Amino acid sequence: MNSMFYGCSSLKELYLNNLNTNNVTDMRSKFSLCESLKVLNLNNFKTLNVTNINNMFSFCFSLEQIYLSNFNTNNVTDMSYMFFKCLSLKDLNLNNFNTNNVTNMSYMFSYCLSLKQLDFNNIIINNKTNLDLMFLECSNELKMKYKTQYKNIKEKAF
Repeated sequence: MNSMFYGCSSLKELYLNNLNTNNVTDMRSKFSLCESLKVLNLNNFKTLNVTNINNMFSFCFSLEQIYLSNFNTNNVTDMSYMFFKCLSLKDLNLNNFNTNNVTNMSYMFSYCLSLKQLDFNNIIINNKTNLDLMFLECSNELKMKYKTQYKNIKEKAF
């Protein structure tokens, strides 16, 4: 399922309530370059077997709301560039994300210029996790929150 909707630049709405994702392992670039997409509800996605979600929503410039409350990230190892250049995204709730097995979070939120509220309270970072420029060009408020709250986030993440 990787790159399934890649480059659908005119796509504004998408309803995926009945899409069976039970056996999917790779969702990288699934919605990348869906430049006009404003709202995306993926609460029904079954992601237990997924290991790669890098670039999943990158370059979704118009994306304002995304619903991921049932996303199971227990087996995910790569979240790099996941929300890269989601310019219109204002708040994001990733509290249900399990990052125990993630080894790459580089550029994950970079250039999310409008992102003011990021709930990612269960984030677990180990010494092997690549955090390079995870928050590049994000608001200073957001950067300060994560610098203060998570002492183990390395300076190179900002």
